[in-house]
Amino acid sequence: MSQSACPKCESKEATKSGVVGGRQRFKCKTCGYHFSVAKVGREVNTYYVIKALQLYVEGVSYREIERLLGVSHVSVMNWVKKYGMKAPRQTDYHPTYKILNQKELAEFFQKPENLKGAGLVVTELGDKYMMIRWERFKGS
Repeated sequence: MSQSACPKCESKEATKSGVVGGRQRFKCKTCGYHFSVAKVGREVNTYYVIKALQLYVEGVSYREIERLLGVSHVSVMNWVKKYGMKAPRQTDYHPTYKILNQKELAEFFQKPENLKGAGLVVTELGDKYMMIRWERFKGS
């Protein structure tokens, strides 16, 4: 008997019915449906999910997020869909980012000219920091 419920009728009554692809197969006693237990995939740490969604909202592209966090851009797209995230699309501003260590970040903030003329967000990225700046496009 299995702890898994039948995916077709939700019955808990099932018997073992062989092994397919290295996974135990079951047959539901109620409806006769054959099924396997769900494949357990590799779970991504929620830190990376949250960080990827933050970066997406800040205007960083899927591929850039993939390069920064080492998580598939397809996974990032799926999380954006799953959580209903919408990034505001601005044509007047464009984000640029830099990856800095703690010393570089402290030096950046010591110069007053670096803090004028643009929006700025700093977020932790493992043992480094990501600084995202929004500068207004220079129109002619």
